[in-house]
Amino acid sequence: MKIYTREKKPTLYGLLAISLAAAAVVGLMLVFMPGWGIYGVSNIAVFTAFYFAVALVMLIIALKRQIEYNPYSYNTIYYFGFSLFVLAVLITHIVAAYEATTQAQSYGLPEIARLVLDSAKNYMRLSMPFLAVFSAGLMASNIVLIRREGKRFVNLLGIILALALIAGEAVLIYFGNAASGVWEIVLDIFCAVFLYYECMLIGTIFADVLAAIHIPEYDKDYIIILGCRVMRNREPTPLLRNRIDRALEFYREQQKATGKKASFIASGGKGPDEPVSEAECMKNYLVAKGIPPGQIIEEDKSTDTMENMRFSFDKVGEQGKFAFSTTNYHVFRSGIASNRACKKKAEGMGADTKWYFWPNASVREFVGLLTQHRGKQILIMLGLLTIYISLALLVR
Repeated sequence: MKIYTREKKPTLYGLLAISLAAAAVVGLMLVFMPGWGIYGVSNIAVFTAFYFAVALVMLIIALKRQIEYNPYSYNTIYYFGFSLFVLAVLITHIVAAYEATTQAQSYGLPEIARLVLDSAKNYMRLSMPFLAVFSAGLMASNIVLIRREGKRFVNLLGIILALALIAGEAVLIYFGNAASGVWEIVLDIFCAVFLYYECMLIGTIFADVLAAIHIPEYDKDYIIILGCRVMRNREPTPLLRNRIDRALEFYREQQKATGKKASFIASGGKGPDEPVSEAECMKNYLVAKGIPPGQIIEEDKSTDTMENMRFSFDKVGEQGKFAFSTTNYHVFRSGIASNRACKKKAEGMGADTKWYFWPNASVREFVGLLTQHRGKQILIMLGLLTIYISLALLVR
């Protein structure tokens, strides 16, 4: 799917409008037509199933448009995650609609409320095998990561998340059929919150993979290479070498396809334990690979990804089309940095890395979603709590 083909940012105002309209229709059906329907069976379940189907389609369309507008956005995660959330509710309502039309089972407001509450539990049960395999793989990759890269807190995030996922499913298994009264309400709320974060996690993985496999259009004027550590012998580390090689590969592919030569921006400062700047190291490597020095711009002041992007754009101004090369698990985060640094759209490409980096990188991106969007997360949690507490009280 091509990106940056839309100028207008997608919104969900249409979904909000039909949600309010659907709520009004359900209210009217409950007040004026409580027993109306085919063979006297309530059609509320059928109507709500139709509403969630429309909502799912609108979310998928919004996701597609967001990718075309800018895939390096947390909205990509939100739209994909909410699509999964709505899918879970839709599946439950399709079953209810089937029972309403074939078994003459009436569905009023309490029954609909219970359906929504149960949809979170049903989704957790359906996703249990996936989470078990995912958690096992996550723990295994983190153990390898710790052995190879050291015992740092960020390298433990995958194990922590895996244990949290297993604990969440264990709560459902242990209390799922035994909870009653207030504890059933607590369990319903717990399952809804768990479902939300599970969907966001899967959305993060989707966004990371989508960004990593993307191949930029062959129309670029500049290729930014994001730096990382240089070895003591002034040679690039394998991680940095892979980033340079990926940029060179794209450079040659573009030249072969369109005849257009791009300039390289080698971006990275000098750390306290590095003999030369990352920019100088990259330039030397590029020259050794046959790139003329005049096609290489050094940016040797940056210390992080945000500065990589900001200082690189400052070197050449606002004109031109940009791509950037980094490690595959880092493309999504770098794209966000590009947008935030100076509102400049740049397409990323991912260089291969060791397999055990990937899972933990997705977890770090997921944690970044939670920490960088604290206000939005709090609002979503308050909304979920309000909705599920209200539904639980209706059931009672």
